Amino acid sequence: MSERLQPGDTAPAFTLPDADGKQVSLADHRGRKVIVYFYPAALTPGCTKQACDFTDNLEFLAGHGYDVIGVSPDKPEKLATFRETENLKVTLVGDPDKKVLEEYGAFGEKKLYGKTVTGVIRSTVIVDEEGKVERALYNVKATGHVAKIIKDLGL
Repeated sequence: MSERLQPGDTAPAFTLPDADGKQVSLADHRGRKVIVYFYPAALTPGCTKQACDFTDNLEFLAGHGYDVIGVSPDKPEKLATFRETENLKVTLVGDPDKKVLEEYGAFGEKKLYGKTVTGVIRSTVIVDEEGKVERALYNVKATGHVAKIIKDLGL
């Protein structure tokens, strides 16, 4: 079971392929705040709702100095289909070997329909301009999560 991050921790560095196969690094966003959100699978109802919510609020968040990166275990081809199908503007990256998901505490045991399973734990980690964890939220709900983040950040 991976350790959950705490405020003040250094956010684990990562470089992952986006929907076009281009490498995206957390370090590329140094000097800006980054909302890194982890979701189980592209093209599923909850993950689609969450990605659409982030897309709908992307300009607002960017205007307040936040970039958004969505991470799932999907391959770039599936992310490209997800982006095109749902007209997403948010940066989506794939972590098929789940290394980054584990480093962020977003992969492990979770309850699904009353059963304990191993999988992606829907999570959001807010990283500050210096690469430190500002907030780490685990077992978040897909619906209403973006509105809650905006409210909690006082934006």
